[in-house]
Amino acid sequence: MGIGLVHAKQKLRRTLSARTRNTLATSNVPKGHVAVYVGEDNKKRFVIPISYLNHPLFQDLLDRAEEEFGFNHPMGGLTIPCSEEHFVRITTILNS
Repeated sequence: MGIGLVHAKQKLRRTLSARTRNTLATSNVPKGHVAVYVGEDNKKRFVIPISYLNHPLFQDLLDRAEEEFGFNHPMGGLTIPCSEEHFVRITTILNS
């Protein structure tokens, strides 16, 4: 496990509360994935592989989420503060 993935997992743990982790674990998220909410007005739920957390582009999104929401995410899960289009562009890059 690389240093970047360890750092990303630690950041994710700080971001999500115990209640949220329990909710995400039981809400049809496959093993090795995490649910995130993305969008400016209407939040859309995406399920992404945890391997994305290690990538610098995604770590930038996690930093932005931490700056904007701290430990209190309005959707109950990890909320990414960017447009849906921007998020899809990043996940497309990470998927290729």
